[in-house]
Amino acid sequence: MALFILAVIIFIIADILIRFIIKRVQEKKAVADREKALEVSLNLDFSNEAKTLKRAEVENPKAKILCVDDEEVILDSFRKILVLDGYSVDTVETGQEALGLIQAHHYDFVFTDLKMPQMDGVDVAKGVKHLRPDIDVIIITGFATVETAVEVMKFGAMDYVQKPFTEDELLEFTKKSLIKRQDRIKKQLRPKVHISHLSGEEYFHSGEFAIPGGVFISKYHCWAAIDQDGNVKIGVDDFAKKLIGKIDDIEFPNLGMNIKIDQPLFSLKQGRRHISFRSPITGNVTEINSNLEDNLETLEISPYEQNWICKIDADNLDTEIKNLQIGNAAVNFYQEDIERYQNELKKIGTTKNGDKEQLFKGELSTLDDFNFEKIVNEFFTK
Repeated sequence: MALFILAVIIFIIADILIRFIIKRVQEKKAVADREKALEVSLNLDFSNEAKTLKRAEVENPKAKILCVDDEEVILDSFRKILVLDGYSVDTVETGQEALGLIQAHHYDFVFTDLKMPQMDGVDVAKGVKHLRPDIDVIIITGFATVETAVEVMKFGAMDYVQKPFTEDELLEFTKKSLIKRQDRIKKQLRPKVHISHLSGEEYFHSGEFAIPGGVFISKYHCWAAIDQDGNVKIGVDDFAKKLIGKIDDIEFPNLGMNIKIDQPLFSLKQGRRHISFRSPITGNVTEINSNLEDNLETLEISPYEQNWICKIDADNLDTEIKNLQIGNAAVNFYQEDIERYQNELKKIGTTKNGDKEQLFKGELSTLDDFNFEKIVNEFFTK
């Protein structure tokens, strides 16, 4: 037994060492490739785009950066430091060239010197934010002009970096700026809704939403899928399941029950609270999902496919199916309700982590009773 344990320990240590060595080799290769890209770039002629343009591109860059400064030594430092760390960098010596390039290329950042002849950093910042407001502007400034740099931020500049700077200072500043940019973009983008040919499981654990192909969505956030035998499976959709979070119990409909469209069909329970969902169609309840009844945790994987709640033998499917959304129409419906939901949270003024732009799994459970009922009535009941 002792030998077995020792063998396992040796195997684990060897595996860690191998992974470490492979990682170091990959890192060294990446640096070598970037050094080569940097060396090659200095011998290429890009004057057809901009007279002073020097370009160094790397594979899968962390970000694409345009740097403008009338001091060539500063530009050389930017290229060497940032390219070796995995950024693609273009450099030019005038603001006019920079404004021309941003109209032809997609950059994440423009680093611009504050004090330059002809066009200074203030005008560059204004021009960039006017032409390409999606690009973040960073001001390069000396110690004596920090106050001016702060003033430039009023025109849309993201931040400023002081020169002279060390290699580590520039790398750390750029890393923080990239994180800040990615976080802002994530908050600005509406959560994505996907049409999936699978169960939606690949999206369910992300902040995104899934609607399997062929599934209909009702205005009360139930999903419906037609079986080969003509019965219709009914379940709770991804939007509702994500916002509700963990479900403690399901109140299933009675077998044989005749249900009318828009009548309460089933309820999800969470502690002492319950959320009633209305039927998307008219018909008789022919089956309930007893497997789901015994394994509620499967809903944490995906609310679709085998995790239906009941089946209905539809009476007026040809007519009522027109009230349901499928494909792109369902995606648009999701997007509209996501936006409505976010607006409701802003009115409430208390959201998880104080973030009123993102949706959080199980967020409804954090609301007080009044606001919980308000959201439930708005999206799942009325």
